[in-house]
Amino acid sequence: MYMETGGQHHQPHFHAYYGDEVAIFSLMSIELIAGSLPRRQQRLVEAWAELHEAELLADWQLLQSGQPPQPIAPL
Repeated sequence: MYMETGGQHHQPHFHAYYGDEVAIFSLMSIELIAGSLPRRQQRLVEAWAELHEAELLADWQLLQSGQPPQPIAPL
């Protein structure tokens, strides 16, 4: 996660990258809201996000207050 310049986002989300593919996932209920990934990679990202949902939401709050996010372990 990265803080983007230009103000706060209203919906908690994160971006996932795989090669040239980009997908955006909601944190309120882990689901794809934009973009795409190959099916297998999308399922891995969703599984990882479900395991780390509390950490992702905590990082989102840190970013919204201008602080850097904490590292989250990979899958």
